[in-house]
Amino acid sequence: MPELTSAGSPAAESSGTGSPIEDDLEFAPVSESELAFEGKVWNVRRDRFGYNDSSIVREYVEHTGAVAVLALDDQGRVLLIKQYRHPVRVRDWEIPAGLLDVEGEDALAAAQRELAEEADVQASQWSVLTDFYTSPGGSSEAIRIYLARGLSGLDAFDRTEEEADIELRWVPLDECVDAALARRIQNPSLLLGVLAAQASKARDWSTLAPADAPWPRHPSNWR
Repeated sequence: MPELTSAGSPAAESSGTGSPIEDDLEFAPVSESELAFEGKVWNVRRDRFGYNDSSIVREYVEHTGAVAVLALDDQGRVLLIKQYRHPVRVRDWEIPAGLLDVEGEDALAAAQRELAEEADVQASQWSVLTDFYTSPGGSSEAIRIYLARGLSGLDAFDRTEEEADIELRWVPLDECVDAALARRIQNPSLLLGVLAAQASKARDWSTLAPADAPWPRHPSNWR
């Protein structure tokens, strides 16, 4: 049986016990790479790479990445949208978000565009709230969540397809956190966004990064 610490957890085997935890970029050598499936929105890639003295083949969604926006008004309310998501057959609550699929457009500009297009809102204050991978075992999708404040309205945008019947609602941040902890909402950008915002707010927003902070873990920046 593994040795337990006084806190009841397995004893750490690493010499780095007590140091901050942080993901490390690591590039296993790829010997073969091919497009296994070409889709309308994203593709599936098949790679053969060497790792731990093994030759491994993995298929994964080759994704452009995306941005999301947690827009917070002066009353401490979060701008939520509800729209249909076909793969899970749900109209889920989300925060405005979109793909990084416009050639040459940087992440902040994409976030500003998505906030305008999905919610008819603009913001004068932008910060990086958090970054994450949606499913690192099967997709290269990386998402950056921005915190947007200093909000004002815009003329209504002409939305189509799944966005044609978007529902907008302003919900207090505390209520969003309650919904997350009660498992009433499932969208990962919304979940991570409101929990990160609540934690950052408790730290007087000291964890925020500048809106133009580098994003080295996005796959487009590996080249």
